[in-house]
Amino acid sequence: MNKKKVALVGFHLHIGGGARVMSIISNYLHEQNFEVHNIILQDDLGFHYSGELLNLGKFKSKRMTIFNKFKRFMIFRRYLKQQNVNFIIDFRFRKGILKEFLISRFVYNRKNTIYTIHSSKLDVYMPKSTFWTNVIYGGSFRLLTLTKEMEKATKLKYPKLKNVSTMANPININEIVDKAKENIDLGFEYIIGAGSYDVNIKQFDKLILAYSKSVLPKQHIHLVILGQGKLLEYLKTVAIKNKVDKLVHFLGYKSNPYKYFSKSKYFVLSSEFEGLPMVVLEALACSVPVVAFNCPTGPKDAVTHKENGLLIEHQNVEALTSGMNTFIEDNNLYKHCKNNALKSAHKYSIDVIGKKWLNLINIVSQK
Repeated sequence: MNKKKVALVGFHLHIGGGARVMSIISNYLHEQNFEVHNIILQDDLGFHYSGELLNLGKFKSKRMTIFNKFKRFMIFRRYLKQQNVNFIIDFRFRKGILKEFLISRFVYNRKNTIYTIHSSKLDVYMPKSTFWTNVIYGGSFRLLTLTKEMEKATKLKYPKLKNVSTMANPININEIVDKAKENIDLGFEYIIGAGSYDVNIKQFDKLILAYSKSVLPKQHIHLVILGQGKLLEYLKTVAIKNKVDKLVHFLGYKSNPYKYFSKSKYFVLSSEFEGLPMVVLEALACSVPVVAFNCPTGPKDAVTHKENGLLIEHQNVEALTSGMNTFIEDNNLYKHCKNNALKSAHKYSIDVIGKKWLNLINIVSQK
């Protein structure tokens, strides 16, 4: 009996929630005896994947000419035709109207294509124009948002779309728990945040400000930030300005962030917006409670206030400081949330979410 074939399409397989999800699903479907084809647009690998790999980044020229773009487009198209996959799952950001129209019409089989939406900032994935959104995505099998709130917002903005539903991000809890056991000793107590700071979506400047006004510096509890990006020098300046530069540590990107999460007192999410933040799910899986801005969307799906963390009024830095203080000053509440963290993450386990993907795939295969 021939294996069913699935193609997973992303920008890369290194750093970031979308790439991490693609990696997890790649491995899961391979374990379920699917033939998996991973297609990436940038030559950037780091996460483990299973199955075949088409690395279109290897075909990029330095000058990125129209001819080179067309060449890679045709390689992409020819590969999918030759493999004759049963369905396609697209994890990419999708901004260019013309490019996405051409891919939807000449590369993908739209009836068996699943597009994912990983952020509440919808125009990163679909055109602002409802007309072009309907043209490009209206004929696809499914548009998957990460939360019911995102699904509702998508349907409200694009009322003609009839193929929108929700599929939460999965995490590999066994892998996280195992990697969290690795030893580290930074030599101090700390709280932690993580994410890219190429742009200021994670708002680490507000996190540093809230931390500087909290009781933590006086109690010699440090702030650790994992990640990398162009705003590093700016964030260091914010720490200096608020007189906590000796207590704020930028440790860069870590291939195993879980060993840092698990030794922290708690995780802080200070984002402007999210989808369903992987770092929050992963922190909970490390038995670490979370203090999070209740931003659109995701935190309130994963964090139950005073059960496995604290939900903070969005963009209220004073309230963020107060929440950070609460977990230091109210030890009973802190222990209660910490004890609940891991079990609250189980609903996002790949064993749970994977079955939902299998059900969706079975529906596709019958078409």
